[in-house]
Amino acid sequence: MTYAMDLSRRSFLVHASRGTIALAVLSVAGCGPTALSSSGPSASTAGASAAGGGSSDGSGAAGSAGASGGSAGAPPSSAAGGVTWQRANLGFVSAYVLVRAGEAVIVDTGVAGSEGAIHQAITAAGLDWGQVGHVILTHKHADHAGSIGAVLGAATAATGYAGEADLPNITSPRPLTSVKDGDMVFGLRIVATPGHTIGHVAVLDEAGGILVAGDALRTASGTLDGSNPSFTEDAAQAKATVAKLGTLTFETLLVGHGEPILEGASAQVAALAAGS
Repeated sequence: MTYAMDLSRRSFLVHASRGTIALAVLSVAGCGPTALSSSGPSASTAGASAAGGGSSDGSGAAGSAGASGGSAGAPPSSAAGGVTWQRANLGFVSAYVLVRAGEAVIVDTGVAGSEGAIHQAITAAGLDWGQVGHVILTHKHADHAGSIGAVLGAATAATGYAGEADLPNITSPRPLTSVKDGDMVFGLRIVATPGHTIGHVAVLDEAGGILVAGDALRTASGTLDGSNPSFTEDAAQAKATVAKLGTLTFETLLVGHGEPILEGASAQVAALAAGS
């Protein structure tokens, strides 16, 4: 099932980390229920750190990004088919680009005007728009879906995806494909994670042990938490989603708001679920 989507813009900064599979994610704090808004991004800098820092989405202040492009190595996974990732840190929200065998997947597109920052993450992985085959939106909010039009306009060969319940609220230059729990896109497992929005999805690379959680999880000042209550459509579902994610196995957690957790992430999510 497919639908279309619409967006706006906001200014952001970019951080990048490098690896065999490159994942570029742009993040925006203050994730709200509207579908779009803001102004354009600035430059890209390197870096991935353990849980900490955050976003205006109740996740604390995000670390500032530098003024020029760059890339620093994230530790490669020791798992077979190990994955590394590129993060575009927009200051309050992040987008990720995942690259394998010369093809890229973009997870989330930031606010409108973020396509330049995303492109920097793609080029940091050694690719360009022509090698982007897939664009996955974790949910409909404007800080994650805001540049879907520009991104799909630049990545002309890419297929766009989003959870079915969120699709009617997304405007896109071409139809998006709905995804559901257990679907596979480019070898990545789609995990239904309703609550923040009803159609929210996460993306799991089982081989590399990386979960891209969107806004189902967040970090703030070194603390892991669930969906920001101020922007959550269904609190009960959001709590159940944390419990569900706590049953999965992954080493690295990449969130839309806040800093990544690079080691022991699934154990931390399980502990959060047990305490909630």
